[in-house]
Amino acid sequence: MVKINAAVTLGLLGIVNQAAAVTVKIMPFGASIVGAPGCWRAILYKKLQGAGITNTDFVGSNKAPDCGFPYDGENEGHAGFLATGIVKDNQLPGWLNAAKPDVVMMHLGTNDVIQKKPTQDIIKAYSTLVDQMRASKPDIKILVSQLIPIDPNKFSGAQQGIIDLNEAIVSWAPTKSTRASPITIVDNFSGFNTTTDTTDGEHPNDKGNQKLADKFYPPLSEAIKSVS
Repeated sequence: MVKINAAVTLGLLGIVNQAAAVTVKIMPFGASIVGAPGCWRAILYKKLQGAGITNTDFVGSNKAPDCGFPYDGENEGHAGFLATGIVKDNQLPGWLNAAKPDVVMMHLGTNDVIQKKPTQDIIKAYSTLVDQMRASKPDIKILVSQLIPIDPNKFSGAQQGIIDLNEAIVSWAPTKSTRASPITIVDNFSGFNTTTDTTDGEHPNDKGNQKLADKFYPPLSEAIKSVS
């Protein structure tokens, strides 16, 4: 009988495990809070790397803005864009076809609220976007963020609109989620302070970016594991 050294066995297992860890493509999707510069994504990437979750590839047509350290920063965060506008112009299918994500992280709708689009119209746009994601990949994993708050003194009525949309997301997501393609809600509203966590009452500062990264990290790490 041929005896196999234990160290050799562990080494072979390590090689097999590395080969089995498929690269997971992750597309951050939204407007300026996601992409301009969206440095919460850089912090999130660093958290994943630090935890040994290295089989990731962030994808999108936008390149990484400067966040103070190297990171994988491709994304689909388009400043000023609306969920309803992206649907109207049929923009997402092209981005999906180019990026081919396994996971989508979405924070989208602030501009819709600012422009006083009805909550039901935004939710309808969400459903269309999810359908397009699943047309690209039937078992795509989807993280939908409740929107961060906005300074009540900015954009009259926007803060209440964000609260209404966030409540609607809680009702909508379970009806749209499937076993193959689950929708996970990420609560980025709770604990977020527009005075201390934003640069302008709307976009996150360093402290706000850390909060977003911390909230996205657990569901994203689980989504990565479910793909790999």
